[in-house]
Amino acid sequence: MRGRLRIHRRSQDRRTESIAGQPYYNICVIVRRMWQVGWHKDADLELNKLPAPERVAMIHAVDKLKALGPRLPYPHQSSIRGVQGLRELRPRGGRSRWRAFYQRQGDVFVIGAVGPEAEVDPRGFDRAIRDALARLEER
Repeated sequence: MRGRLRIHRRSQDRRTESIAGQPYYNICVIVRRMWQVGWHKDADLELNKLPAPERVAMIHAVDKLKALGPRLPYPHQSSIRGVQGLRELRPRGGRSRWRAFYQRQGDVFVIGAVGPEAEVDPRGFDRAIRDALARLEER
């Protein structure tokens, strides 16, 4: 019975819970807000072109963004130098060769492009930033 949660009937509909056989009257409920993350249709296509392990890493990074929102710490996300309002999502804590470029629009994070990391392919990185900015202005 140790560690199991049981519900005891008290008078009529009032219930108490017990942990390991001891009554427990103070119940704390933790509610977490899950943030919404949207994908531009072209960014979704770019995601699907990634190699399978990199695609899985990107999806895990997006899950972290959904869970923590703007509190997602470095190295999982970072601002982009010289670009106002655009951030990069960094799978594998920055060890991935790929980035998702996103922006917060109200209560939703919108991913505008997926591209290579700046040190791996500087031209591809710049192109992905331009694509993300253009796509995010459409929305």
